[in-house]
Amino acid sequence: MPTRYWVIAASRDHVQRGIEGGFTQANHGKAAPLRRMQPGDKIVFYSSKAVYGEDTKCQCFTAIGEVADGDVYQADMGGGFEPFRRNVTFWNCREVSILPLIPQLSFIKDKQRWGAPFRWGAFEMPHADYELIAREMLAQSS
Repeated sequence: MPTRYWVIAASRDHVQRGIEGGFTQANHGKAAPLRRMQPGDKIVFYSSKAVYGEDTKCQCFTAIGEVADGDVYQADMGGGFEPFRRNVTFWNCREVSILPLIPQLSFIKDKQRWGAPFRWGAFEMPHADYELIAREMLAQSS
């Protein structure tokens, strides 16, 4: 099966929790987007906000990695919240602002309303868009 390329939108604090635990969640714990992903697929994480539920903007790609082996599973976070997760191998990277990349990203059709695609929470993107984002995130900082 060919490699597919994904974007998951989540606040920076939630992405950081995933990095620390080696997992991702999508769409508030729904299983369907994670089940479409296969080991070896690549994921870029976009954070519009720094902290979930707060107004502090982030507007950066905040993490990048690869879907690891294993199936989708549920985790008990207490209070009856049992989100679905998928294991991810995260790579060392730098955060990159989306703003200078908007004109070049083909998955953003309306450049004036560039945030619209992220409302889906998780979606597949073209390989060329992934390469553009990954090149910026994985570049060595001087």
